[in-house]
Amino acid sequence: MTFDKVRTRFAPSPTGYMHVGNLRTALYAYLLAKKNNGTFILRIEDTDRERYVEGAVDIIYNTLRKTGLIWDEGPDIGGPVGPYVQSERMGMFKKYALQLVESGHAYYCFCDKERLEEVRTIQQASGISPRYDGHCRNLSPEEIKEKLDAGVPYVIRQKMPTEGTTSFDDEVFGTITVENSTLDDQILIKTDGMPTYNFANVVDDHTMGITHVIRGNEYLSSTPKYNLLYDAFGWQKPVYVHCSPVMKNHTEKLSKRNGDASFEDLIAKGYLTEAIINYIALLGWSPKGENEVFELNELIQEFDIDGISKSPAIFDTAKLTAINGAYIRKLSIDEYLSYATPYIRQTCKREDIDLEKLAKMLQPRTEIFTDIPDQVDFIDQIPDYSNELYCHKKMKTNEENSLESLKEILPVLEGLQDWNFDNIHNSLFALIEKLGVKNGLILWPLRVCLSGKQFTPGGGVELAELLGKEESIRRIKHGIEQLSK
Repeated sequence: MTFDKVRTRFAPSPTGYMHVGNLRTALYAYLLAKKNNGTFILRIEDTDRERYVEGAVDIIYNTLRKTGLIWDEGPDIGGPVGPYVQSERMGMFKKYALQLVESGHAYYCFCDKERLEEVRTIQQASGISPRYDGHCRNLSPEEIKEKLDAGVPYVIRQKMPTEGTTSFDDEVFGTITVENSTLDDQILIKTDGMPTYNFANVVDDHTMGITHVIRGNEYLSSTPKYNLLYDAFGWQKPVYVHCSPVMKNHTEKLSKRNGDASFEDLIAKGYLTEAIINYIALLGWSPKGENEVFELNELIQEFDIDGISKSPAIFDTAKLTAINGAYIRKLSIDEYLSYATPYIRQTCKREDIDLEKLAKMLQPRTEIFTDIPDQVDFIDQIPDYSNELYCHKKMKTNEENSLESLKEILPVLEGLQDWNFDNIHNSLFALIEKLGVKNGLILWPLRVCLSGKQFTPGGGVELAELLGKEESIRRIKHGIEQLSK
């Protein structure tokens, strides 16, 4: 199948936050279009008014802009096949449905709710999957005219073939074949004249020239019905790319309803936008090489439909965090500091702290920005800590030798006139050499007494420089006092 130009679309419903699976669909559609110098279209499918959430359209716009998935045609910028909001396209669908009635591929159905419910009840009691029983499929033209003239409410249903099979090719799942006898005569136009989602979707995709449809594999079962519509109209079918779901674990789908993270939640948790997009690309898609860290322009070059897996993808927070850490380490110190400062200031209020020095200590140890507040909460005030922290098997320290080490350190640091990293470092290592001990025997007790923590953004020398001479001396004396009790 050939097209003059690749045209993909992202067609979200404004029902709330942008969940991970939805964003992945947008990303794959964007990457496929850009890889082929094609067009990426944004279409808002807002006809389900019961699920419509005020402000959700803005969330869609803002999320796509923030992630760099900029559309070429859409509601706000227009284009040659607009309008791009489904509720603004309502006038066109009835015409297409009537065309199918004329060609014999659809029919008027006048069954009321009571009859349909009765049929459904009987089918369920008989162990039959509920479906329309075809009661109105073969009404005569005279019967149809009589009911229409009488104003009897109706829907328009698709007339499915009752024999044979319908097949379609999917780029991920291969050839799918279904028995036509299993297909329900789905409603195309509802009693209020509005189209169903399935019908509007096909008409919109065709009239917008969509060449590749990327969506979740929950639509695999509906695709034969879509293709029969394409055939009935004599339209060229798009290329189908159905993606398996993103799973929370091996049995549960990732779902905002179940409290799983949306894009906004991940940003709030301290993840970088670029890292989120990179990770979402890997949820069900594998690049050809070993590298898995790609910026958006690199993803465009790497992306290939062949890399999409049939298997569901498990959302692995640890892997996302690792990728995020890789992106954080690539930031310039100024960029890092602009992201990190709000998190630093949650627990560190001291104005005399050199934030750039602190940032240089933190950056190699930051995987997500929400890690930062707990790493720097000792700066303003040392927390209460147990003397057991001084005991470190690898450093061969215990409470007794830590006390002796701090007593040796105190006069050395008190005697320093110029308080900077090099002087602190040189004086401490001169002490280590003089005592003939391992580095850890001096540096570990210093780290503990300055921070009250086992894990810190820097070692004892860095912490002493950061805290300043007066505060460092005060904390060393406090450590000696605590160990002497």
